[in-house]
Amino acid sequence: MAQKSLLITGCSSGIGYDAAKGMAGRGWRVFATCRDPADCARLEADGLESFPLDHTDPDTIRAALAEATSRTGGTLDAIFANGAFGLPGALEDLPTDALRAIFETNFFGVHELVRQTIPVMRTQGHGRIVLNSSVLGFTTIRWRGAYASTKFALEGYGDTLRLEMADANIDTVLIEPGPITSMIRAKSRPHFEAWVDWRASPRRAQYEASLLKRLYDNTTKPDAFELPPAAVTRKLAHAFESPRPRARYLVTTPTYAAAILKRLLPTRLADRILARS
Repeated sequence: MAQKSLLITGCSSGIGYDAAKGMAGRGWRVFATCRDPADCARLEADGLESFPLDHTDPDTIRAALAEATSRTGGTLDAIFANGAFGLPGALEDLPTDALRAIFETNFFGVHELVRQTIPVMRTQGHGRIVLNSSVLGFTTIRWRGAYASTKFALEGYGDTLRLEMADANIDTVLIEPGPITSMIRAKSRPHFEAWVDWRASPRRAQYEASLLKRLYDNTTKPDAFELPPAAVTRKLAHAFESPRPRARYLVTTPTYAAAILKRLLPTRLADRILARS
């Protein structure tokens, strides 16, 4: 049987990198894309096939898909839209352009990738689209409004796409990780610094007591129930390889707990619990 092919975005570290290595280890031909060409060179040196893809640049998406399909003879069995970044801060302190910027990467770029991929999958008669959502795609906590908004949007997008593409034999799957060991906190700092004027905020004392410590303290202990990226890769393997994949895959205990809270508790009671997070 021909080797199956998979394109993954956001592979420079964390979930994307582990997914690329893990799925390649399972026999898939993996195209591990990154925004920065220097990261692509590093992945190539690590034995992966890699080339640039930036969610905010449709031309790089087009070029990456062309490169992948040229190497496979015109097919692409699956994609994992993983590229995203965090932008912590209180919603009242976020300029509208800050939300536009995070949606450009975390949501609009995913849509562009999906739209450009679907014609390939339609032509070959099958495909699998896996979207990396989050526990923050169906519940939220303070300071995470921008990121949660993009993931809530991705959840609705994925659910709709699953319905619309069923008649084309193209499956859509949502992955919903909770706390996973990664560089997302460190990589969110430049975005926070670019957009959030916390010193002028009426919440300045709260920033100093809470968010700043978490954001900049490199000695902070891992989150409770935090798992390594391999926990996501294990769920991805099922999502890609099962004849009948689930609509969504929850990863980590906090994600399961949040799903139960969302289902069983009145909103105000759930709010009181989440406010302690």
